[in-house]
Amino acid sequence: MGNLIEFLTDFTAGIEVSRQNWLEWVRLRRGDRARVHLVPRVLETSAGLVEAADLHFDDGSVTREVPYERFRFVD
Repeated sequence: MGNLIEFLTDFTAGIEVSRQNWLEWVRLRRGDRARVHLVPRVLETSAGLVEAADLHFDDGSVTREVPYERFRFVD
């Protein structure tokens, strides 16, 4: 069981689908919801540290290093 999240901004994400079809670019839109398992991480940027997460979707696909400011928890 994962967390239900809602995206707060429109952005394009690289989704790791499978080893054969490694990276697919997908447009995530504000208001889209997804059930995901989060793997938290901290990114070091020129503006300082940013809290982010790798999002593991129920279908097995993954997008990495999504800043927490781009989504919120629904449940």
